[in-house]
Amino acid sequence: MAQNPQQSDDFDRVFASGELEKITRYPDLEGKRVFITGGGSGIGAYLTAAFSLQGAQVSFVSLREAPAQKLCDQVAQHTGLRPHFSACDIRDLSALEAVIAESVDAMGGLDVLVNNAARDTRHDIDSLTPEQWDDSLNTNLRPQFFAMQWAARAMEKAGSGSIVNLGSNSANLALTGYPAYVTAKTAIVGLTRAAARELGEKGIRVNALIPGWVMTERQKRLWVTEEALAECLQEQSLKFAIQGEDLVESALFLASRASRAITGQQLIVDGGRV
Repeated sequence: MAQNPQQSDDFDRVFASGELEKITRYPDLEGKRVFITGGGSGIGAYLTAAFSLQGAQVSFVSLREAPAQKLCDQVAQHTGLRPHFSACDIRDLSALEAVIAESVDAMGGLDVLVNNAARDTRHDIDSLTPEQWDDSLNTNLRPQFFAMQWAARAMEKAGSGSIVNLGSNSANLALTGYPAYVTAKTAIVGLTRAAARELGEKGIRVNALIPGWVMTERQKRLWVTEEALAECLQEQSLKFAIQGEDLVESALFLASRASRAITGQQLIVDGGRV
């Protein structure tokens, strides 16, 4: 996946506001074994930090090593627990499978999978090539299915587990500017419902977490303008910009036993945007 040189600046300072350390604590998440895709930046960085604050064992993959290692340093400083990071391009399924297997072995099992990794590169219907279409789905949908497949095998041994698949309210709102991405995020909901039905008898819950526009460093660098944010807030019922801390609260809930009777559902965290 081609990288913009400026992406080195997209380091999310997840502890800077002090709000992350005020999140709800779920005692049952302490010691849980958690695997997160795309856990080194953006929403994923907040997820890595949030689960670590719960006392969970966290392993994650991310494409870029420098910000991921920097995140691990900060998480260790604030929690006393250092997440385990592996560099991985999730489009390479063999590499992703190997990392998940190594993480499961190192942690002694798996309790929670968060399928977070995605790439919302802008494009349009007229110019998108077959190769670009394949690349989008190979980033935003295919790895999510297979990560879930491999995770479920590990969870089945323990007789329980929680899988949280990150969707996007771009699918609900039919937003323009990235149709292949919207296609993949729409499919995530169908995949979640089907998997929840199939894996439920094994004690594994599967839910979709649907973010609105979260103010990560990448979003702010590439797409957040005064006009665009004002338009978003006008469409939201709640008149504040959504931060990473707002989303992780719901991820923790779906991972914990507080949601033990919830599966196959969508939890939309977008400020009531219509």
